[in-house]
Amino acid sequence: MVRKFWFSFTATVMLAAGSPVGAQERRGAAPPRLDVEHYTIEAEVNPRTQTLAATVQVRFVPLEDNLTTATFELNNALNVSRITDAAGQQVPASRLQQDFSVRLNFPGALSKGKPQTVTFAYDGQLTGQEESPVYGIKFAAIKPDAAFLLYPARWFPVNGYTTDRYTYDLQVSVPAGYRVIASGIEESPDRSAPDKVAYKFRFTNPSFPGSIAVVQGDGQRVTEQGLTMSVYFRESKDMAGAYGEETARIMTYLTSVYGLPPQSSLALVETEAGTPNGYPAPGILFLSPRGIGKSANPRLLANQVARQWWGTLLSPATRNHMWIENGGARYAELLYIEHAHGAAAMEAELRDTYIEALTVENPPLIQAARFEDYSPEYWATTAAKGAAVFQMLRHTIGDEAFFKAMKALPNQFSWKSITTDQFRQVVEQAAGQNIGWFFLQWIESSGAPEFKLEYTVFRTTKGFRVMGKVSQDLDTFRMPVELRIETEGNPEDKRIEVVGTSSEFIVETFGKPKKVVLDTNNRVLRYSNPIRVAVAIRRGEMFAEVGEFTDALKEYQKALDVNRNSSLAHYRVAEIFMLQNNLQSAANEFRQVLDGDLEPKWTEVWSHINLGKIFDMTGQRDRAVNEYQLAARTKDNSQNAQEELAKYIKQPYERPRRSN
Repeated sequence: MVRKFWFSFTATVMLAAGSPVGAQERRGAAPPRLDVEHYTIEAEVNPRTQTLAATVQVRFVPLEDNLTTATFELNNALNVSRITDAAGQQVPASRLQQDFSVRLNFPGALSKGKPQTVTFAYDGQLTGQEESPVYGIKFAAIKPDAAFLLYPARWFPVNGYTTDRYTYDLQVSVPAGYRVIASGIEESPDRSAPDKVAYKFRFTNPSFPGSIAVVQGDGQRVTEQGLTMSVYFRESKDMAGAYGEETARIMTYLTSVYGLPPQSSLALVETEAGTPNGYPAPGILFLSPRGIGKSANPRLLANQVARQWWGTLLSPATRNHMWIENGGARYAELLYIEHAHGAAAMEAELRDTYIEALTVENPPLIQAARFEDYSPEYWATTAAKGAAVFQMLRHTIGDEAFFKAMKALPNQFSWKSITTDQFRQVVEQAAGQNIGWFFLQWIESSGAPEFKLEYTVFRTTKGFRVMGKVSQDLDTFRMPVELRIETEGNPEDKRIEVVGTSSEFIVETFGKPKKVVLDTNNRVLRYSNPIRVAVAIRRGEMFAEVGEFTDALKEYQKALDVNRNSSLAHYRVAEIFMLQNNLQSAANEFRQVLDGDLEPKWTEVWSHINLGKIFDMTGQRDRAVNEYQLAARTKDNSQNAQEELAKYIKQPYERPRRSN
């Protein structure tokens, strides 16, 4: 079972955190004992009773000699009635509730490489209220109006979660009036029974099919740029057109980057509250009402659409290589922002991505299997740092070689698993150079540099000479870094190699140098004082999100130790004091916000609003109204601030009553 909480940031503490991580570590790090090749699934979903009944035949190949046991993950809400082998003989099995798994004990040893078949028969109720294999995140729910059963719910027996690719034949029976959305080629439905319909699908390329939806009606077909999307939204019906059109635009752009997708027309299915904002399956995007929102979310869509390549078409061989999938998908968001809004918009988003990446220092990317699925550190490492690796790789080898590699990877590894070494080999072939040092630095090692720049300017007979040195603390570090010399004329750019703890450089200029800037466009994942402040605040936010307020305050204090004037750090501290009803301390911190750097700008308007709330709660109406008026004068409407304060100018703010 996977619990969602924020681990300590050191590898030592993380290893001691307890058993929930163990199953995840074994899934990623230990060699697989068997390879599932094919599923034959016959299931019946009854929305009225919220039940599932299934018979699943699993064909697998043992990967070691004398295999006597096998473990499959299966949702605890599903009760296994019988497991049989190819001869129809019952296979003894035991339930492991903690790991959401079933352990099979074969009466005799299985031969390595010889295909085997076992058949599971089980049933149960999946209302969406059951404990999920990924703690706190809903991946399955059968409701009277609709249903969704996603792969992470383990609604069918799973081995090698996210790494063991397979094919399937799927048949799902539902009452008349419902239809099934699933991956693969759809065959003609069987309508021979008067009160139900059996939908059949076949997926013949090894991947991760098996996420299905049960819906009513035909959905809305949206055609844009020659592509047709089928949109099955319920609560968000009015957003169907916008999402279908944006999905088509993103699919068209990403096809130009990565080559042909597994399929160009997708189904978009709305899930419900408590599910991830987005979850991809081959040919299907599952989107939550929160993720859909009130306007099309291009970042969410770009990430999920990109997983038709990064995840469906190719996938990591083990969970230690998840940075390829998650980093590739996150970087696709940035590429689409760059395409739609320009380089400046991408740079702003890239800064936030780098900050998130730096919130976790250990372990290295190549040990990502140690993280829990869907945990904050899992995403910070595999997605954010993974995207940073993609960006730095692009910077290192250049756009031409980088985008050549982006098309070569899905082409060479279509319907296959990939390792980091194989990824590197494709990139080196595209770049025409050995960049093993890059992967040693960013994938197999941990840490990030903090550059210190020293330089002296000399006059020469032809102009000026800048002689300098770049220092940093990582002894094995190597990275090309951009150097910009701002002169009285045009600025001059040069790329220098930073190698080891100290690297010297010499640059000749015609104009008199006024300033030397290192890593001009912030291409390198690195620390600086502003970045340290931002990273500490982000860590604090992560702790606060899961209610670890003491740890959150410690991180905010680290930010303030670097920059006492950080308005955002003071604001986050004030928020926690507000949650704890420590109103005097909260008011003090909001005053510190207003005396600080006011970065970001919205901290000003919301500090005035929150001070107004505090004065309303303490019976000081005149002072409250004064704060609301000061907030109005900022004319800042971030997060609908002006509408919010207008309510309190008319009527005093009242503290929400506690349920207990």
